[in-house]
Amino acid sequence: MNIEKRNAGYRAAESVEDGMVVGLGTGSTAKYAIKKIGERKKEEDLDIVGIPTSVETEKRAEKAGIDLVELDKADKIDLTIDGADEVDPEMNLIKGGGGALLREKIIAHNSSQYIVIVDASKMVDVLGESFDLPVEILSLWQEGTMDHLEKMGCKAQIRKENDAFYKTDNGNNIVDCKFGPIENPQELSRKLNSLPGVIEHGLFLDFADKIIIGNEKGFKEKF
Repeated sequence: MNIEKRNAGYRAAESVEDGMVVGLGTGSTAKYAIKKIGERKKEEDLDIVGIPTSVETEKRAEKAGIDLVELDKADKIDLTIDGADEVDPEMNLIKGGGGALLREKIIAHNSSQYIVIVDASKMVDVLGESFDLPVEILSLWQEGTMDHLEKMGCKAQIRKENDAFYKTDNGNNIVDCKFGPIENPQELSRKLNSLPGVIEHGLFLDFADKIIIGNEKGFKEKF
């Protein structure tokens, strides 16, 4: 058990209220929030529904006893709780290490409140310091898209799993882009959004309402 991640996840789960539709994140920190939400649902008889950001999260939520609804059948998303790979001082994020960035961004965009849960190792001065930027691309123009990404100034590496191309839940490929420190994430986001072949990227800018940073003794919160 990772105490820091658990403390962040458990704290975020306290924000869930009766009657909510909750976006459920993917990854090693989000799993603690899902576990605690499931426990609260049972112990407090909460009427809550979850929207999973990945197949992995769907299975985890079902095991925790959380009722689920498909994204396009939900009238609202009151709250989403998710992790991040990096967080900068302006609460901008890099996400996508777990491969669920497209669904995660759709759910984040449609959420009334977005809480990010991390441990202190994910807090950085500048995005890109220690984590490559994941970019989800169409497989039919993989090489061409990678060439264009490298012309933007990165070293592009196609993600693999068990010696085969990694496939997202949506059937696409992911390129991990080493840009180094990203001094202007807004500009890079605009460039990536305009590139044919790019489906989505891991820059989550101006989404987070609150960051919960878990530590051994408890947590800190940043708004």
